[in-house]
Amino acid sequence: MNTVSSALEYWPSPPPWGWKADDLDHLPAEGPNGEPDFFKHVELIDGALVFMSPQKRFHQRVIRRLTEALDEQTPESLSAVDQMDVKLGHRTRPCPDIVVIDTVAADDDERTFYTPDEVHLVVEVVSPESEDRDRKTKPFRYAEAGITHFWRVENNDGKPVVYVYELDPATGAYGLTGIHHGRLTVPVPFPIDIDLGLS
Repeated sequence: MNTVSSALEYWPSPPPWGWKADDLDHLPAEGPNGEPDFFKHVELIDGALVFMSPQKRFHQRVIRRLTEALDEQTPESLSAVDQMDVKLGHRTRPCPDIVVIDTVAADDDERTFYTPDEVHLVVEVVSPESEDRDRKTKPFRYAEAGITHFWRVENNDGKPVVYVYELDPATGAYGLTGIHHGRLTVPVPFPIDIDLGLS
């Protein structure tokens, strides 16, 4: 039987059958050699465990302020939450920086992930160690899963720049709809107006 405990016997190599999205709910608190919180910040991309580096202050500040600003402006049926997994398939379960989801899903405190049909917007704040994942791999997977809205936030000399994308139903790929400096104002997925000073 392929279990997380049997998978960890192959550590640091992946198990022959590969990691699965549901395995993330059963990883132990400690690492294979007793390292504390070893699996605390991990995502699954195409069957591979990806360990995320500690957040820099810019990253944490932007996530906190954007989540607050989005949550203040969402209609009652939606909620903004940070750093919760989205299960995109059997072998892919990223942990976006922010998602706007159905409030019914957000109100369930037992949830460890959301599904694409519950997600209306995904926001990734790019870090040096995650540039390729945030700019290429993850947006492709979000689009493939049918998530309509995606924002990528870049650090420009300590100030956030937000690249806004919308899914083109004809191609199944994201199209860039705007690059926002200083202020972000968009009509979808709901009317949003955010001061990007994020003080």
